[in-house]
Order: sequence, then structure tokens, then C-alpha cells
Amino acid sequence: MKYLFIALVALLVTSCGDDAAQAEVGDRTTMEVKRVYNAGTVVKGENIRAEFKVKNTGDKPLVIADVKPSCSCTVGDFPKEPIAPGEIGVIIANVDTDKVNGSRVDKKVTVLANTTPRTLTLKIKGTIVSK
Repeated sequence: MKYLFIALVALLVTSCGDDAAQAEVGDRTTMEVKRVYNAGTVVKGENIRAEFKVKNTGDKPLVIADVKPSCSCTVGDFPKEPIAPGEIGVIIANVDTDKVNGSRVDKKVTVLANTTPRTLTLKIKGTIVSK
């Protein structure tokens, strides 16, 4: 087990390049994002594609570790590479309205990043009408 850990650390160190957006463990930064996406009125069965533009407002690279949707009808995607200070990345959340019960969309996506606090909740809202 000890040798596996040493090998993983060595691999991590040797695979790091001189990228300007390289993040260090423990670095904290800040971000700016509009937290609510209003989809308006959508027809049942349509897919909602919510795009959240995330700006790194700090002086360290922004690392988004994970994006967790509140239910199985929502799928999230996020930048896998660090976002350099002053740069913008996009978090995308897709909502399958066929899987939404009722006429209201009110979904949440939790973002885990190297910010304080470590989590941020984004919301997707809208109204669903019949075909």
C-alpha cells in the first residue's frame, strides 16, 4: 500500500506541466456565477439545457471538483481543467422534463470547488406545459 501511494505521488508530480492555471492543494479562490437559471415555459418532453457561466474572481486557479444534481432527471457537466484567475468556465445542467413530476421545474445542482464555502447551489426553474 505504501509503495502504491509513493508511485501515485511520483506519477502526479511528473505529469504536471508548467501550465499557468496549475492548482496547488489547499489553494482557495472565489467565483462569480448567476445562481438561478430561468428556463421559462417548456413543453413536456423537452430537454432544458441550463448554462451557468462561472468566473474565477480570485487570484488562484478555480478547480471544480464535482457537480451533483438533486435528482436523476438532471445531469451535470463541468470544466475538468482549472479555470485561471479572470477566466470563465461553463457548468451545464440538462433537465429531462419527461422525468419531472408536476408542472414546475425546481431543480438544484450542487457545485463542489476550492472556494469558501466549498459548496454552492445552483437552481434551475421553469414551467412545464402539456404537448
